[in-house]
Amino acid sequence: MQIMFHAGVHCTDDDRVLKCLLRNRSEFSEIGSIVPPPGRYRKLLHQTLVALSQSEPAPNAREILLETILDDDQADRLLLSNENLFCIGKLAVSNGVLYPKAGMRIRQLKSLFRGDQIEVFIAIRNPATFFPALFNATPVDDYNALMRDNDPHDLAWSELIWRIRNEHPDVPLTVWCNEDSPLIWAQIIREMAGLNPGAKIKGGFDLLSEIMTRDGMKRFRAYLAEHPAMTEIQKRRVMVAFLDKFAREDMIEEELDLPGWTDDLVDTLSEAYDEDVYEIARIPGVNFIAP
Repeated sequence: MQIMFHAGVHCTDDDRVLKCLLRNRSEFSEIGSIVPPPGRYRKLLHQTLVALSQSEPAPNAREILLETILDDDQADRLLLSNENLFCIGKLAVSNGVLYPKAGMRIRQLKSLFRGDQIEVFIAIRNPATFFPALFNATPVDDYNALMRDNDPHDLAWSELIWRIRNEHPDVPLTVWCNEDSPLIWAQIIREMAGLNPGAKIKGGFDLLSEIMTRDGMKRFRAYLAEHPAMTEIQKRRVMVAFLDKFAREDMIEEELDLPGWTDDLVDTLSEAYDEDVYEIARIPGVNFIAP
């Protein structure tokens, strides 16, 4: 069986991946891609992974888990989403790296689902907006406590991606930038579900509709209807063109309110992020989804 794990990261998703997968659940099941409700696996999988910190999985652990998760569904491909897969938000930064437990968690998943093909999907986000959003989303009163005295300049997503690739070269890894999600949303969902490029899904423009005015979306959909033969690349160019005219400023501008968070710091982190993304896109074995 193929098991797709969408691992967040925090503050990139708000369960949108899960909601979109669930909207397409019946259609995906026809090709053997099963989307179980999160209540069947999130708590159960977390408890199992915690237990694996102390011992190896029991010989029948996989079968028991899958029986509960699938609930009589027959799956060739299982689609699971949980932004806390690697850790909870307040533990995302430690020892000078982002998500220090990522490699261990993937190793536990490989041990638990021995014989299955595991794949991991991760969105990353500009540190200039990620750290403020993470601070606001976690039950931590002190920003320095969240960061554990780590300098944001020293924390790179490429380090995390390299670490996963080096520790688990047998695990396919798909990465994209959260900032690009509205333009590539349908492709992300298709690749998780194992669909062919261009296959229609429900909710392929959900994120785009969040950052574009209602009038803009109406015109955009009308344009698509008038040009049904457009390729995915052409559609993305059209999205960018419509966003230039109809973007909702209140949705694309973010207020960054942290102690010591200056415009210069934001610019420096953003420039470093651009270089980091450039490196990630060229890491061997990484499927990097770009507009």
